[in-house]
Amino acid sequence: MENSFPFSGDRRLQTGLVFRLLPYQILLIVIGAVNGIIDGLYASNIIGAEAMSAIGLYGPINHFLYAAGIVLVSGSQILYGQYLSKEKERIGRVFSADILSSFILSLLIVLILTLGAVANLTRVFVNEEVVLRALNSYICGQAPGIPALLVGQQLFAFLSLENRTKRTMASSIACLVVNCAANHLFVAVFHMGTLGLGLSTSLSMLTFLGILAWPYLCGGSEVKFSLREFRLREAADIVRLGYSGGLSRFVEAFRCIIVNALILRYAGSAGLSAFAATNSLFAIIWAYPFGLLAVERMLFSISFGEEDRRTLADTAHIIIAKAVPIMCTISAVLILCADPLTKMFYRDAAAPVYRMTLMGFRLMPLCMPLGLCSLSYASWAQVARKRVMSILLPIVDGAVGVVVCSFILIPILGMNGLYLANILNGFICCVLIVVGAWISLRRFPRNAEDLLALPEGFGVVRSERLDITVRDIGDTVKVSEQVIDFCARRGVDSRRAFFAGLCLEEMAGNVVLHGFPKDDKKHSLDIRVTHKGDDVILRLRDNCIAFNPAEQVQADGIKNVGIRLACGIAKEFQYQNILGLNVLMMKI
Repeated sequence: MENSFPFSGDRRLQTGLVFRLLPYQILLIVIGAVNGIIDGLYASNIIGAEAMSAIGLYGPINHFLYAAGIVLVSGSQILYGQYLSKEKERIGRVFSADILSSFILSLLIVLILTLGAVANLTRVFVNEEVVLRALNSYICGQAPGIPALLVGQQLFAFLSLENRTKRTMASSIACLVVNCAANHLFVAVFHMGTLGLGLSTSLSMLTFLGILAWPYLCGGSEVKFSLREFRLREAADIVRLGYSGGLSRFVEAFRCIIVNALILRYAGSAGLSAFAATNSLFAIIWAYPFGLLAVERMLFSISFGEEDRRTLADTAHIIIAKAVPIMCTISAVLILCADPLTKMFYRDAAAPVYRMTLMGFRLMPLCMPLGLCSLSYASWAQVARKRVMSILLPIVDGAVGVVVCSFILIPILGMNGLYLANILNGFICCVLIVVGAWISLRRFPRNAEDLLALPEGFGVVRSERLDITVRDIGDTVKVSEQVIDFCARRGVDSRRAFFAGLCLEEMAGNVVLHGFPKDDKKHSLDIRVTHKGDDVILRLRDNCIAFNPAEQVQADGIKNVGIRLACGIAKEFQYQNILGLNVLMMKI
């Protein structure tokens, strides 16, 4: 089924879309990452090493929380893409089920964590009394912000789909400012220790949620929350489709428990503090691949639901050709800056914790480009319902690869063994991706599209489609001729071929003449013509400001003669604004 999300002619519009959406998705990840760094700086410089150990021990819980959030976010996004073109009225049900499920789950988690901290059940993680007290206090401080974290993640995802980028950015910035100010007040001024660290994060999360929830409370959002719209079936579908998206984070939580135990046995609390310091900073860097993962999931979900083979292939190509080289550059900068980064946390170069942290900053960045590839493919496998890979890859990446290699290397190399285990894990996952595609295709994959291993009958084949990119008014003159020629080759009657060319020329000219000059940004228009069965379908996509041509005709029947002509010729005329792009479909 081809519908509202067309593919690009030369990838430029698609590339622009990916990197326009990416910063806002990164901000969501950065919230937790920067909060972790701020906590780490106050913990190491004001409270002491036991506070850093507490933060490290809280890591598995943090992984679990984000995993739960990702399950709900990814499942709801997949359903959003599925319903967008076919059953748009069901999107409200998905939203209501998603928000209510995340709220109920968060309350259950808060209850379990609070009881565990008060009853000292956390002793299963650590025996040192000083660290145990610090951990329990940190958990109690974090607990009030957990509902805001999980519900806020869902609202952020839906506002991103609505292209409400200013609000998502404002919520992220406000969250970081509040956390920094609260940490200084609670830790440096009132000396509340790890309880103050946790409360600061909770306060920042509540601020984050409040800003995101405002449009939904005031009725300014496209989708509405309603208890009457809640359907248990929708909640079950969200979890069923989304669980593989959070699977790697779930298994990472158990990986952290095992790895922490290995570190304490072979490197002591100094090793745990070093690992917590490197992870707190790398959490910001991991915001890039995780943000890209969120963008990919949106694009993959919409494109897969519409069997848009070209957009899927373009997205995979952008990841390999552009996103991975950027990750390699970031990793190289981290390695070069290992010494100053270490001094942010520990200043005594002779201390064991300093040397362990330094090596972490020198070795761990090497696993990041490999990790980006693994995360990207896992996202695709989840959307494409590749059940084996969507489960196997997250389990290997999230736990098995690192844990097996760590069991072998940490007793021999200490903390360096753990760092090398993460690098080896990346290689294992990339080999698994290639082998999986090889098995599906029954030949070695040669390009990005091969790695996706799309079935032969998926989408529109090349002979049934025509892709055109328009960048200026001169290009629009050629559109009609190209479309008529394409229709003739496909055996379409001359009358419909003429009308198809006329419609596209009129609409393309309207976009170039009136849409392109509206601002100083660079614009392009992607056109796709498909002939499948008895239908000739014309699709235009541009990155200009939102403009619904059907509304303009209804508002003023005298002007916009070209649009009126196209509306009259087409037997179907549909407009949508998807992820900030104008998408117009006409069926001739």
